[in-house]
Amino acid sequence: MKLDERKMKLLKAIVDDYIDTAAPVASRALSRRHDFGLSSATIRNEMSDLEEMGYLEQRHTSSGRIPSEKAYRLYVDSLMCLPKLSAREIAAMRGYFRERMDEIEDVVHQTAKALSGLSDYTAMVLAPQYRKITVRHVQLVPVGVGRALLVVVTDAGVVKDALLHVPEDFGLAELEGISHRLNEWFSNQPASAIQDVLDSHVQDEMSRYRSTFEKIMETIDLSLRPSEQKDVVLDGASNMFNYPEYKNPEKAKSFLMALEHKEILYKLLSDATKMEVCISIGAENPLDEIEDCSIVTATYRVGSTTYGSIGLIGPTRMNYARAVAVLNHVGKSLSEVLKGINQGE
Repeated sequence: MKLDERKMKLLKAIVDDYIDTAAPVASRALSRRHDFGLSSATIRNEMSDLEEMGYLEQRHTSSGRIPSEKAYRLYVDSLMCLPKLSAREIAAMRGYFRERMDEIEDVVHQTAKALSGLSDYTAMVLAPQYRKITVRHVQLVPVGVGRALLVVVTDAGVVKDALLHVPEDFGLAELEGISHRLNEWFSNQPASAIQDVLDSHVQDEMSRYRSTFEKIMETIDLSLRPSEQKDVVLDGASNMFNYPEYKNPEKAKSFLMALEHKEILYKLLSDATKMEVCISIGAENPLDEIEDCSIVTATYRVGSTTYGSIGLIGPTRMNYARAVAVLNHVGKSLSEVLKGINQGE
């Protein structure tokens, strides 16, 4: 049954009040806080209807009601209004990104700190994804007899380097020649396709270098391909203990154990790159340990390409509107920083 306008207004007020106070909402308190032009008895009857419809629940013997997951879903889909961050909050966010950062790892960790600091929830950041990364430049630098430093730069600002063993008779000319060929072949190619590109270009006349090319390919693949453990960065796990829901030691322990399942968090954030903003509430989450939590994720871009996602984990009564606003602002800042790294600024 579709809710009428009065029930929608009441439900929004109940969700807002419960988010603010964490206390069950009673009809009398609701009538005092909000000017509905309704008697306490009328509000009580409407709340009873909302409970029968599955939008409200009664816990223990309290006279008040709390929103159900069904109510939160309606709230985030139809009722919440995104707030504007204050000038102080925007200044604080910019402070996290003020320091020059040339390495993508530094940017990702700083982004996680910004998210957890601004939201007071637990933050997750998924680093730029391998399949989306485009190789921008490859360079081999001699560092001694039979050794060379491989440097790979991508369009997402990722800079990777690794030592390679090369034939001892390879000098600067050979390494520069290979670097030139690699840039001819790989420049502006997606990292996930460079093996196919290599196979299509290495001809018989290059057979002398084939083993070197294969070592280079393996090194590029290992350095750029994401690790499900390393590519999910978390910050602010202890923030959850600020909420009364997590004062229970067993519940707190269960939450911390859930954060150890980085492979599942990785998949959750990877799937989130298909939507600009995604909100998973309670039982919608993939882990039993966080069935009392909600997860809000948003994507970040470099130019028109989505490279990864950022997210917040909080209690089901989390301030969804504020969480989305924080993610949007931090996501834009992250995109700007990555764009600056890409352009060498």
